[in-house]
Amino acid sequence: MLDSVLVANRGEIARRVMRTARRMGIRAVGVYSDADADLPYVREADEAVHIGPSQPAQSYLDGAVLIDAARKTGAAAVHPGYGFLAENADFARQVAAAGLTWIGPDPAAIEQMGDKIRARNLMERVGVPTSPGSREPVADVPAALAEADRIGYPVMVKAAAGGGGIGMGVAASPDDLRAAFETARTRAERFFSSPEILIERCVEHARHVEVQILGLADGRVLALGERDCSVQRRHQKVAEETPSPGVSAGLREQMLAAAVRAGQAVGYRGAGTVECLVDADVGAFVFLEMNTRLQVEHPVTELVTGIDLVEQQFLIAAGQPPSFDPAAVTSSGHALELRVYAEDPVRFLPAPGTITKWEEPSGEGIRVDAGYQAGNTVTPFYDPLLAKLCVYGADREQALDRARAAVADFAIAGPKTNLAFHAELLASPQFVSGDYDTSLVSKLRPR
Repeated sequence: MLDSVLVANRGEIARRVMRTARRMGIRAVGVYSDADADLPYVREADEAVHIGPSQPAQSYLDGAVLIDAARKTGAAAVHPGYGFLAENADFARQVAAAGLTWIGPDPAAIEQMGDKIRARNLMERVGVPTSPGSREPVADVPAALAEADRIGYPVMVKAAAGGGGIGMGVAASPDDLRAAFETARTRAERFFSSPEILIERCVEHARHVEVQILGLADGRVLALGERDCSVQRRHQKVAEETPSPGVSAGLREQMLAAAVRAGQAVGYRGAGTVECLVDADVGAFVFLEMNTRLQVEHPVTELVTGIDLVEQQFLIAAGQPPSFDPAAVTSSGHALELRVYAEDPVRFLPAPGTITKWEEPSGEGIRVDAGYQAGNTVTPFYDPLLAKLCVYGADREQALDRARAAVADFAIAGPKTNLAFHAELLASPQFVSGDYDTSLVSKLRPR
């Protein structure tokens, strides 16, 4: 088994990985930039290494600095968390070349699934449903217009190498497409260093539903249920739940089977997520993309299955069997995750500042994965996620009741937060009914 790990990340995910490492007897090494020196995870690490300035490019995105920190501290492995270099195949190869264990899938799988066009084409070949779309990168506006005519409007315009909804746009007409294409290409070059663009049919009344997969050390791929991630602003998730109230038992079975096929197609090892769009009008799904890492929203799956996904990541990387019986995985109850951000709850714009009060809710079924505490400063250098408020109940009604009470009891002063939005969401008749799609936030916050 691994005896030590460098956690190449920050905030709540670094703290969360360290928690499992500590329980397993694995020494956890943390890294921090100038901006993060006072955050809880730095103090809780068995050893912490300063890796540079606050700017991500000079710290958390500098693979050489991270590997050097692992060598200096004697860490045997690197866990990338999510974001930053978690889905960077070159970094994964550098970790292995340095004689360290990479806590993640094979770099070839990262590379293959990181390109949306290659991933779409592969999924189509192995029988995973896909939406009509481009099989090659779309080079320019005339090519985009021709492709949209072939596919049929409305279409989604995406960065082929991107993620997190960055640069994504919807076009219902040629004029819309011209503007969306230029925006997507500009942001693709800026954020992903690749101008390649993908166009595919837009599912107008869509639920965003993803399947958690786990590729075991012996080659088997398991599906551990689905999560509904349809509550989004700017194409970015803000709340998730499992099981999805919009997925029937039959559709769930189809989605889980397709996710297993997707993992098998790339020889997947470790924790990953197959993301899909469910057409609420017809009850069918199509492949969206695959995230070759641990997801922000993984706690809801842990709450309903009782499986620690980070523990499984460590075991798989060490070539060990899982800590549970793969033939006896069960799911019970209902879980929700509410992402608590330092942001304006109306316009959803980041709101950095110093936290003067921090009181977390507690009680049965309540889990808070937090990256901050009172006295810490939220800086503009990173995503403004403060904490993940996770709630479990015997059924959805109980989970919603507990979530409402937990949001009311979560007290944060200093920067603005979106707790008021979550209170509104949990009181929304549409969300409470379970009959919602990705347009829900825009209906709650019409411009």
